[in-house]
This record gives sequence, structure tokens and C-alpha cells, in this order.
Amino acid sequence: MIRNPILPGFNPDPSICRAGDEYFIATSTFEWYPGVQIHRSRDLADWTLACRPLTRASQLDMRGNPDSCGIWAPCLSHADGRFWLVYTDVKRYDGNFKDAHNYIVWADAIEGPWSDPVYVNSSGFDPSLFHDDDGRKYFINMQWNHRSQSIGGSPKTPAFDGILCQEWDPQQGLIGPVRNIFPGTALGLVEAPHLYKRNGWYYLTTAEGGTSYDHAVTMARSRDVWGPYALHPDTHLMTAKDAPDSALQRVGHGQIVETPEGETYHTFLCSRPIDEMGARVGRGYSPLGRETGIERCVWRDDWLYLEAGGQVPRVEVPCAGETLPAPGVSRVFTDASLPPEFQWLRTPEPDRIFQLTGSALRLFGRESIGSWFEQALVARRQEHLAYRAETTLAEFSPTTYQQNAGLVTYYNRFKFHFLTVTREPGLGRALSILSCPGDFPDGRLQFPAQPIAIGDGPIDLAVQTDHARQQFYWRQGGDWQAFGPELNAAVLSDEGGRGAHGSFTGNFVGMAGFDLTGQGRAADFTRFDYQPGAL
Repeated sequence: MIRNPILPGFNPDPSICRAGDEYFIATSTFEWYPGVQIHRSRDLADWTLACRPLTRASQLDMRGNPDSCGIWAPCLSHADGRFWLVYTDVKRYDGNFKDAHNYIVWADAIEGPWSDPVYVNSSGFDPSLFHDDDGRKYFINMQWNHRSQSIGGSPKTPAFDGILCQEWDPQQGLIGPVRNIFPGTALGLVEAPHLYKRNGWYYLTTAEGGTSYDHAVTMARSRDVWGPYALHPDTHLMTAKDAPDSALQRVGHGQIVETPEGETYHTFLCSRPIDEMGARVGRGYSPLGRETGIERCVWRDDWLYLEAGGQVPRVEVPCAGETLPAPGVSRVFTDASLPPEFQWLRTPEPDRIFQLTGSALRLFGRESIGSWFEQALVARRQEHLAYRAETTLAEFSPTTYQQNAGLVTYYNRFKFHFLTVTREPGLGRALSILSCPGDFPDGRLQFPAQPIAIGDGPIDLAVQTDHARQQFYWRQGGDWQAFGPELNAAVLSDEGGRGAHGSFTGNFVGMAGFDLTGQGRAADFTRFDYQPGAL
């Protein structure tokens, strides 16, 4: 049985392909480094992380990228004996402009090495590469119209201004005319184009309705790659926009894949919202962000439909495999490389912000938490609505309140809770909480607990999250003690704080430090445990 989501936690915009008897899904990573997550599976149910291919500055440098910019909607394909990865690096979110630059890299094996990028265009985001059966290749992406008066635009000047298609050659780049092949439907906000060919038909799937609760997968077909494209009899292949009671919400943005046996599946992004009390609701907060699901489909009259009927994908989908729950994991930082579940923010120069010493993960305090350039924050995805995370800060000797290190739950610069060791005048070494619940558009801090003095030496830090509730803990040689009030975990979500505007990622939990003196004060963390479970 496939149990959705198959990729829990922040894993949006799933592009799927098959190579032989293996399946691969690429998902967006936005401002998190390395860029793009690729998971692999042999049964479509159980998935493991295969690689993050964009690992060096020549491929990706996101220093200065605002929150929720960076890698949007990669497209992964397999053709000509190699893997092709198309991706956007978005440099701006607010205002009328996006500055979305599209690139292609490739590799003979999914683990790499991956090539340096080839630049393609910047006319819009969500690029895709289609390999036709005659050997020709086509590059498609949505077109961004900066002249729009609003996000949705008007009928005359929509911001999402249709789907562009142009032939692309590996030696010559883009060739021939560029054409707008699909304007979208009345739902609007057409993006995420993918082409698929079957029985002489070209099928175009797009995402529409925005990536919140009106999201949908729209399908159209044509006998010619250039169109015109006729809409699916139901317009939308899948959506939960009219199903507020569905456990899977915000359904949209996926891609078709066919098994060797001829069965057809379609990936989609989704979320599992909760309310401020932590209960599951059809409309609410999505602290896990946008996740990846998959549904089995059937062909009727050369149109694709969900196997179970309707437009709302199932939580449980019959399959030969079995979706295994995301497990807890305990890490000690004794290896020469970072454990695979961890990422950092924006910079292709990780040596500037952390080092594996052989006995610890050493963070070098740089800019403030929430910096768009260089901050020492190493974290993993929250994959469960209820979990406990612990770490040991083995060595950290701050000399000023401008030096901080500790345990953080982090969505973006406007939404985080940070349990930190620092130095407070009159107290000495102290424990404090820096919180940014997104109430202010300028990212102003709140301080929900009075600092307390602590001793020198190692200190254990923990956070327990149960849906919308979060509590920090600490200990130094004794029992665990709660610190500070119970905090709002729901705000660390796409919809929390500043709201859905500019919020596309998901919550992380990990270790962070900063040093506003510019001295790069080091903090050594020796372990990190993440275990699912309620309070």
C-alpha cells in the first residue's frame, strides 16, 4: 500500500521519471543548500534520498536570495542514456519582478557527477525539458508578466502569462521560434508545465490556482506539440479545492510516469493542515510544508483519470510496495561528512559556516539568524506533526550577548523559535529564547522568557513539538527542565505569521549560531536526535 504523502515534510513540486526499473523524484529546495532533492524507489511506495545534485558554486549560489526564492520546480528526466535536470534559480519574490534564471545539468548516473549548468532562458519559472520520440527536445516554462497589477492579474495582463515552448538542442541551445502554447484556464495562475506523449497525443499538464488551497493539476492534449491544446473533459485531473474535508489539501503540481507494465501514476504536491489547537482541518496551517504524494490513474478515451474516480487523490493507494513511515534517527557527528538529512542555507561555501572535526559539528558564528547571505544554520526537515529533537552543545564560550548558539525550529527569517546559549550582562553564560512569530513584516524579535544563568561546560537542549504546541527543554547533568512558555508551532508554516504570501517551504529543526562581533565564535555540537512522537 502506498500511503500519502510518500515524501513527508518539505518536498514540493515533484517531478518524476523512470530509468529501467527505478523511479526518481526531484523536488524543490528553494533557499536550502545543496540544491534539489532526488529520491529513488523501485516500487513507488518506499523512497530513499539518492542525492542533492547542485553542490558547488558553479551550479548554484543563492547568497542574497530572499526567503522562498532559489530552486523552484525542477524537472528530472532520463533520455539518451543520461539524467537531465532542469531548474530555476529565482532571485526575487516581492514586487512585480521574479528574475528567474533557468539552467540544465546532466549526469550519467543519478549520484553524479553532475555537469556544470548550461543557461537556457529567464522568461519565467517552472522549466521542463521534453524528449520527443523523434529525438527532438523542447524546453517549456511559464511566462512571467511583470506588467500585471496583481498576483492574479487581470484578463488582459495576467502575471502568469501562459506556457512557452521552444525547441532546444544540446549543442546549439534554444533554436527556432518560441511560442505560447497554452493560456491556462479560468482558474488562473498557470505554471508547472510538463509534456507527455502517448498514442500520438501530446499531453500537457500544468498547475493552476496558486499553490494554496485552490491548487489543481490541469490537463490538455494536442496532436501537435505546438498545439492547439484541448482541455480535459473535467478540466482538472486532480484537485482538493472543492473538498475541504480531504486529509490532503493544496493538491496540484505533479507529473506522469508509466511503469514497465504499462500502469500510469501521477505525482502531486499536497499539505496536511492543522488548526491553532493542533487538530486536523481542511484549511489551516501547514508546518510540514508542501509534501509529495502519488496516485494511480487510468486511461479512458485517451484521457487520464484518477483510478478511484473524482479529482481528490487518496491517502492510501493500492500498490505492490509499502510506504514506510519516516523513521527517527540519532546522529553523532564523528564522520567526515554531514548526515544526509541535513542542509544549510544559500551558501556554496559551507566551510565558512561549519566544519566536521571528527568529534563534533562545529558552527562558526557569522551573520544574524535570518540573514540572506551567510548564516550558520544546519538543520533537517520536520517530517512529523509530533516529534522531539535533542542536541548537545558541548563547547561554546560566548563573551557577549552578540554571540549565540543553540537549537532552532526554523521556517524562514520571519518565523522561528531559537533556544540559545549566550552571555548576558549580570548573569554571565545564560540561556535565552529568541522568537520571531511573524507578527511584524520587518522580522522583529520577541523574547518570551527571561534569561537564566547556566554553568560552563556541555549543555543538552531539546524541543518537543505536538502539532501546534512547542516546548523547549534543557539540562546540565540533571533532569530535563522546561524553559520558557509553550510556543506556537503553527506559526512555523506556509500560512503562519505573514501568511501564505512568500511562504513556500516548510519547517526545519536543527542547530544554529551567530556572532555579530564578526569574530566567528565557534560552537561544537556532538549529537542530534530526531524522534517522532507526541507529548
